[in-house]
Amino acid sequence: MGTDNVCLPFESLPAEGTYPAEGTYEGACNGHWLADDAKRIELDATEMDQTYEDNPMFNVDDVLHAKQERIDQLHRCRAGRTALLVIDMQRGLLEPGAALEVPQGRDIVPNIRRLIEVCRHPRPSSMVPDTPAIPVVHTQFVYATAIPCLRGDPFGPEHLPAAPGCTAGFGRPSGNCLVGPDAPQGVNSGEIIAELAPRPGELVVAGHTYDKFYGTPLDLALRSQDIRYLLVTGVVTDICVNSTVLAAAARDYRVTVVTDGVATLWPEIQQACFDIWRRKFARLRTTAQMDEELSGLC
Repeated sequence: MGTDNVCLPFESLPAEGTYPAEGTYEGACNGHWLADDAKRIELDATEMDQTYEDNPMFNVDDVLHAKQERIDQLHRCRAGRTALLVIDMQRGLLEPGAALEVPQGRDIVPNIRRLIEVCRHPRPSSMVPDTPAIPVVHTQFVYATAIPCLRGDPFGPEHLPAAPGCTAGFGRPSGNCLVGPDAPQGVNSGEIIAELAPRPGELVVAGHTYDKFYGTPLDLALRSQDIRYLLVTGVVTDICVNSTVLAAAARDYRVTVVTDGVATLWPEIQQACFDIWRRKFARLRTTAQMDEELSGLC
């Protein structure tokens, strides 16, 4: 059988530093990469198998350590193929007095802003002036009465329009992140906070569900730019961030979550998400670690 137009799983791509010359890979098909010369691919996915053969007395800690090293190796961000995803950093989730206020979310704003600034650094090789080295993509959770999904009643009554003369707040209809003619202008607004406001030209994805890939152009926008590495930040860790991380992993993106760039109300749930993600879905890194890694790409 010939080697022309062979589809190889994305997981089978070689490790950092062993890629063939640029242009070897041409396009993608349903999560698989198209190789024009499969013989040139030097696969190293058998490294762990060799380790087992060399040391049959491997203990669990050794296995997990080797696995984590492999995850870290394959998820390291790449120039021209990485995007920063800023999830739902909105007034209705962050401002004091909002019906769904997450105070911890305000603490991560400086970290996210630091990463945004690194990503917005102009790409030296671009033919278009001021093209960012790493695209920044913002998302917004929105609710509309014309789309009365379960994210309103029963799971998010705060998103339902506030009744005239009734007290708004947690557990009550408050118009939180509501869009349309009844959209609020105050603390329950779905507007992205001023400190992280998108620049002209940056993609803003409005999603009616927690998974920001579902029913949105996010996947198309990323793939059309050949993006396969995602750096994830935002709120709320266990809801929209979690749903989007799992959805990205299911689409074979290589996901890195910034641990001090995501927030929720409960520390134990935050840690539980980290434990789940690192096992099967994502690499975990701090803002400082990603600042250093991304600066090397810009």
